[in-house]
Amino acid sequence: MNLPSIEILAGKLEHMSLIVLVLMLVEWGILIVTSYVEKNKEGVVSVISYLIQSIPYFLLSKIFIVGTMFWLYENRVFTLGFQWYIWVSAYLLYDFTVFFIHFLGHKVRVLWCIHGVHHTAEEMNLTVVARGSIFDVFFTPFNFIWLPILGFHPLMIFVIEPIARLYATLTHVNEKVIGKQKWLDKLLITPSVHRVHHAKNHIYLDRNYGETFSIWDRLFKTFQKELDNEKILYGIMHEKLNSENLWHVQFLLWKELWMDVKKAPTLLDKVKYLFKPPGWNHIDGGKKAKEYRDEAWKFRLKKNPLSTR
Repeated sequence: MNLPSIEILAGKLEHMSLIVLVLMLVEWGILIVTSYVEKNKEGVVSVISYLIQSIPYFLLSKIFIVGTMFWLYENRVFTLGFQWYIWVSAYLLYDFTVFFIHFLGHKVRVLWCIHGVHHTAEEMNLTVVARGSIFDVFFTPFNFIWLPILGFHPLMIFVIEPIARLYATLTHVNEKVIGKQKWLDKLLITPSVHRVHHAKNHIYLDRNYGETFSIWDRLFKTFQKELDNEKILYGIMHEKLNSENLWHVQFLLWKELWMDVKKAPTLLDKVKYLFKPPGWNHIDGGKKAKEYRDEAWKFRLKKNPLSTR
């Protein structure tokens, strides 16, 4: 594949967002007609969030994203071609970067205020893909924007990223459409694996960060299969957040972070509220995802000693 043909392919993939939006609306409509969706307004909030977050992308993409990528490519460390193994390497490196950035989105509170918007939905369907923060443009481009410095041509990334995003969209499909695929879970992030990631059950917290491949989660011990007799409850651990309220979805996490920073007694504590994991506090250190998860596993194993992770 030569550069002109890649440029044509990348141009065609620019319309991927429209395809994703159509898939969302079709599945959402089917679920409403079949009365499987209870929170009808969640889909509306998700789509509006998608439109809102698209504004800064539209305004900044040419300068902040595309311009930066081509500048980095001009100053690249290596010069790579377009052989098939270069494409495979680029996809794997992109997917690992998504895993790492996603991990940070759950472990750094100021980043959680951005990424957490995506987790506020309490029902799983394709519209959840659209549920992103208006500040996403300052977070998600780091999944791929740096790759050209290594020698991957930006047009390669403009092909890989939308294809990966389409796959990630399909992992949000409702459980009524696709159930468990245990044999695929060993390699890929399947809808079942990603449903675990969106769960607020304590036993499932902060698991399965991958986008395409599950190998990164297995390698770094963050993988969790969907358990028998452990029905997934979607959303985030928050008693006051209304998943059908656009203001809550976009800004409540920020408001609470600001309140915590204001009440922190020292400058160091204020900084810690920004960069420590969600759940941390300056009084006793707080209770974070791992503590909730460990407690849940102890309780499950006490009830059923033969349970496996």
